[in-house]
Amino acid sequence: MSRRRVVVSGDVQGVYFRDTCRGTAERHGVAGWVRNLPDGTVEAVFEGTPDDVARLTAWMGRGPSLAIVDRVYVYDEDPVEEGLVGFEIRPTPVLRQR
Repeated sequence: MSRRRVVVSGDVQGVYFRDTCRGTAERHGVAGWVRNLPDGTVEAVFEGTPDDVARLTAWMGRGPSLAIVDRVYVYDEDPVEEGLVGFEIRPTPVLRQR
């Protein structure tokens, strides 16, 4: 089992990035989630076989046809017992102002 967190920047929000990511992950049997971040980036976590997680990581570097990916940040993580089943689109986290 492999787990990887990937954050992409560029023109990646409002271009069906999350939905296309979910469909791609489901086709490859990868569990995890994807979400927009308040700073305009997209973050995803993938869990699956090393080959399938590598495929999704490479896909994040391209994204859907309308996306323009400028940077890809990849963080290998220890697989954890988060209970990931399937692949979901998570809501954008809300930044709290002080």
